[in-house]
Parts: sequence; structure tokens; C-alpha cells
Amino acid sequence: MLSRVAEDLYWFGRYIQRAENTARLIAVHSDLLLDLPRNVDFSWSVLVQILGVDAQFEASYGDDYSETNVVRFLIIDAENPSSIANSLRSAREILRTVREAMPRDIWEHLNDLHLLVQDRGDKFLGRSKRLELLGKVEDMSLFIYGVLTAGMSHDVGFQFMRIGTNLEQADMTTRIVDVRTSGLIRPTAADEQLRPFQNIQWMSVLNSLAAYQMYRRHERARVRGAAVLRYLSQDREFPRSVMFCLNMIASTLPTLPPNRSLERVLQRTRALVSDANLEKLAESGLHEWIDEIQIGLAKLNDAISASYFKA
Repeated sequence: MLSRVAEDLYWFGRYIQRAENTARLIAVHSDLLLDLPRNVDFSWSVLVQILGVDAQFEASYGDDYSETNVVRFLIIDAENPSSIANSLRSAREILRTVREAMPRDIWEHLNDLHLLVQDRGDKFLGRSKRLELLGKVEDMSLFIYGVLTAGMSHDVGFQFMRIGTNLEQADMTTRIVDVRTSGLIRPTAADEQLRPFQNIQWMSVLNSLAAYQMYRRHERARVRGAAVLRYLSQDREFPRSVMFCLNMIASTLPTLPPNRSLERVLQRTRALVSDANLEKLAESGLHEWIDEIQIGLAKLNDAISASYFKA
């Protein structure tokens, strides 16, 4: 396979996963607004922080992190490289060049959704219509993943796409855990009435990753901070946990030409996740630990690019 095609498939997986996660984040945050009391400080800037596009947002909107501005920026803004519109556009442009390698249904669904967001996306920004569009993005992403898994040959191209999908998901999971948990309500003795709402925010962390139902099935207990962190970081069976994604990448590498430097980067990152004491990190040091994981994921992306994509 040409390195250009392999790189295209890798980034196709990343863009589709990014669009789905961004849509889910906005939807869950919109629901959280309705569940929290008015005396709780509720900010939309957290979504921009999760995606790491603060500079691009402030270049266009200054420090006005209103709901209207943030939703527009994350869904349709052309200046935001991580907006849903840009992710769909990038995935569509890649698909134009590799259509012969994909089932035909993929192009039809992705193209229809891209045109909807491009031509009518501004009509879906208000609260009454927003969830309809975000639901379409989530459904499209899951549809594409299901069709490709069941209807595409699991050859080298598919493996690169799967690596991209899992690396993007691991990155997004760490970002959500990092930013969401840093902004959690932490009730003091004087604010004891806020304690139930801390659990609502932990539930929003799980819902941002479509993990709430599986977490309850796995833990069979109420939502607790350390248990949520452990499930989203170290669980080996939930598809959006960091460890599951890293293990999927590790299981894919044997199908590709061997590269020891890439394998070492992956091994170090997996060890960093699996050896962590989440009970202690939940009390202090969580942000620094997640920073190390994200550095490992960035190095993994660089190693993949250097090993297979660079001419």
C-alpha cells in the first residue's frame, strides 16, 4: 500500500472519531446545564479547553465564552480545526481519494451529512434544534464504524484506520477526564447541599464518553470519582477507555512492518496508564499524570508518522 493512502486512512479514522466525540461533548454539556442549580458556576469555555483550541477561539471571539459563541465555534466555525464541520470536510476530502477502498454507503452518508452541516448548520445552533444535528453526527459516526468493521477487508488499510480511530479516542478520553474533573464541584462544609450535584458532574464525565451504562454494569455501585477515573483509564474491555485503545493499537502493530522505536513508545505509554494508582491521583497529581499520557500519545502519533508515512 502507498504510504499516502495509509496516511489518508489513518486520518480518516481520526476525523470521524473527532466529529463524534465533539458532538457528544456538546450534547452532554447542554443536558448538564439543565441539571445543575443556578448557584453553580456553569461555563461553556470548558468545551474549548477540552479540544485545546483556546487560541483559535479567542482570535475570533475574544474572551466572550457565551453558549452561542462556543456552540457556533465547535459546530460550524471554519477557523476551528476541530469543529464538526471541519472534521467532516477533512474526512470527506480523504474519502474522495480512497473511495475504491471503502464500501459505497460510506460516501453517501458522509457526503449527505457534510452538505447538511455546510449548507444548513447555522439553523441547528439553537437549543431546540441542536440535539437533532448532534444526534445525526453521532449516528453517522457509529454507522461508518459498523459498516467498515463488517464490510471492509481487514487489510493493511483497515489496520491504519483502526490505529487512527483508537489513538484519537485515547486522546479525547484523556482530555475529557482532565478538563472535566478539574472543574468538578467540590462541596465544602458550607455548601453541603451541592454534594448531590458532584455526582451529576461525574455522570456527565461518563456520558461524554457514552460510558455511564457500562460503568454501572461493571461497578454495580454509585458513581465515585476514583472508580470513574479507573474505569475510563484502565478498563481493558470498555472501547473508549485509554487502556483499551492502547491495547487495540498494540494488537494491530503485528500486522504492519515491525518498528522497534514505535513499539517502545507504545509500551511506555501503556505502562504509564496501567501502573497508575488512581485512588491517590484522584486526590492530587491527576493533571500531571494525564499530561504525561498526552505527551506519550503525541509521541506515538509522531512515531507512526515517521515509521509509515514519511517518504
